[in-house]
Amino acid sequence: MMSTARPSLSAPSRRSQLLAAGAATVTVVLWASAFVSIRSAGEAYSPGALALGRLLSGAVVLALICLVRREGLPPRPAWRGIAISGLLWFGFYMVVLNWGEQQVDAGTAALVVNVGPILIALLGARLLGDALPPRLLAGMAVSFAGAVTVGLSMSGEGGSSLFGVVLCLLAAVAYAGGVVAQKPALGHASALQVTTFGCLVGAVLCLPFAGQLVHEAADAPASATLNMVYLGVFPTALAFTTWAYALARTTAGRMGATTYAVPALVVLMSWLALGEVPGLLTLAGGALCLAGVAVSRSRKRARAATPGEPVGPRPEGASRSA
Repeated sequence: MMSTARPSLSAPSRRSQLLAAGAATVTVVLWASAFVSIRSAGEAYSPGALALGRLLSGAVVLALICLVRREGLPPRPAWRGIAISGLLWFGFYMVVLNWGEQQVDAGTAALVVNVGPILIALLGARLLGDALPPRLLAGMAVSFAGAVTVGLSMSGEGGSSLFGVVLCLLAAVAYAGGVVAQKPALGHASALQVTTFGCLVGAVLCLPFAGQLVHEAADAPASATLNMVYLGVFPTALAFTTWAYALARTTAGRMGATTYAVPALVVLMSWLALGEVPGLLTLAGGALCLAGVAVSRSRKRARAATPGEPVGPRPEGASRSA
């Protein structure tokens, strides 16, 4: 009887892990595609207007889904995390990153922003009590080396300024703070609720740019506006929701390490969509980014169970309330 009960206990955990991994993959691919769209839309829209248009597009889609699913308002304990993540990540981060990428080349921006996952792991350990296993730290080190390699390989393609570097660093800090603030909120509200109301908070924060958005939309080409809408619907509404779903099922540090795959995918997408052929150094850096993600998300092989000992690893975070 005991042997027949064990598979039923471990199966939901395995299914949950697979779904979380799939959600994280969707997020990484869509966030990578955002870099291509931002480059196109940024030629016609200023940083604040682009952020507001993106957030409004995402908020409309998310609100409609919430109405169809009858999600309702998030519980009161979730609002603190939603407000902070909306302020830092959906609002401040998007404006500052758009601004920073107008000041520095893509390689420098990617390098500086990729400080974010390291900050997420450190803040998660300090504020959330997340563990820092050796495999996670080793994987982050490998991925960061890859990000540095990609940044150096692309650093000669545009001008760099200290102001732009500072803006990208502020974006990385806001990104890390938003993720760590979002994690506790997901213990009280659904991923869709946290994403929807975080997006609404960010949109409200960007309302001062409404005049710029209206003025620039009148003169912008249709391709730029479509790219802005795409940014709101897919890299924001969909990708932030799949991110929140995966984050609710793992640690902030492990999810942050997953985003190190973004630079490698950006290189590939720029190659395919923009005709920017990457050099060998860029390809090597992208490979390092992906290798680091694989290391950070790997787990130790379970040792053989002794007679009478329960089999199967305990799900990550099982000691905490789900």
